[in-house]
Amino acid sequence: MTQVQVAGGYRLRPLYLTLPLANMAVMFLWMGVGAFVLPVHVQRITGVNDVTALGLANSIGPLMATIANPIFGQLSDRTRSRFGRRSPWILGCVLIGALALLAQAGAGSVLMLGISWAGVQTIMNGYQAATTAILPDRVPAERYGTFSALSGLGTPVATIAASLMFIAFPGLANGGAYYVVIAVLLVAAALIVFASPDRSSVDLPAPQPFRLGEFLAAFVRPLRSGDFRWAFVSRFGVMLGYFIIFTFNLFLLEDYIKIPKAEVIPKLGLLMLIGQVATLLAVLVIGPLSDRIGRFRLFALIAGLLSALFLGIPLIMPTFQGMVIYNVLHGVAFGIYLAVDMALVTKVLPDAADVGKDMGVINIANAGPQILAPSIAAFVVTVGGYPTLFVVGIVVCLVGATGVLKIKGVR
Repeated sequence: MTQVQVAGGYRLRPLYLTLPLANMAVMFLWMGVGAFVLPVHVQRITGVNDVTALGLANSIGPLMATIANPIFGQLSDRTRSRFGRRSPWILGCVLIGALALLAQAGAGSVLMLGISWAGVQTIMNGYQAATTAILPDRVPAERYGTFSALSGLGTPVATIAASLMFIAFPGLANGGAYYVVIAVLLVAAALIVFASPDRSSVDLPAPQPFRLGEFLAAFVRPLRSGDFRWAFVSRFGVMLGYFIIFTFNLFLLEDYIKIPKAEVIPKLGLLMLIGQVATLLAVLVIGPLSDRIGRFRLFALIAGLLSALFLGIPLIMPTFQGMVIYNVLHGVAFGIYLAVDMALVTKVLPDAADVGKDMGVINIANAGPQILAPSIAAFVVTVGGYPTLFVVGIVVCLVGATGVLKIKGVR
């Protein structure tokens, strides 16, 4: 691989490893804890598959956690230190997040579980805001597709790792996985901070004096750009359509597909493994291909439409075999989207001076669905059952595809 220098003097080579690892680590947190451990933790507390309790555990801090992403992004934009703008926030947020996860591991009530999980979501969105800003900070435009695919690897690789972990050691879902997640986060943060260090930001122009009104207005300003706004809508729709099903997979398999409780954890792990391998293969193919042909919007549109189509499979085949087919095909569609998502977003950033804050704003459309999906799913299942949940997923994916069509400045 040829060594590449970007305009700021950064060495690009280490980022081929450290950036995807940083993304994989935070996705390992969202997938491992959110999809596996949290539902089991609720079961341990309540003794039943209580969808209302699971929704409550996910509903205390979603707004605070979602807003945290652009706030941390803007704070990192304003940071002046010899360690750079992003590294202090990456390392600091992981250390505090690890403490919050330890508190969550000991939660003995649904309320305390919800409070601790909200704390984890909030602080780790700061980590995610800082790592996301690294792509526009350091990567040249001709490598956007490749690095978008590398960033997109985070979701499938993390989910595959979590699935294999719970297939091999299902008992970790009872709480031991919290400590595995903490270890993964600490290692990934140390690698990106020390193996591919940020440049000193001491000599950058001083940020404007802090004014609360200007600070808050800055979060709305990028949404005035039409392409940025529609990229936000597109990402929010596709991600919500995916996670509204993903985060309820355990209860869905037991209550809708009728998998015996003793078999559900291994079968859930198998389905996630199958689906994420499909996603991983799609990311690896589409990322470099999109760089060569320069058609990021086209692939995002195809992904949104296919996601909506494949969400209909469990409606007509409510069996384990149907879920296998769904996970493979929907995994491919989601992989196509992940391969080009970051490249598409980076192309529509309105202000090069505020990439941390603007990437934080757009990350609301990534983190928000992951955080909000369990609460929305709990309400939908309570009111209309699991078939209605798939219908809602189809609708929001179509909204995401419509958002892609509205983007004009990217092919």
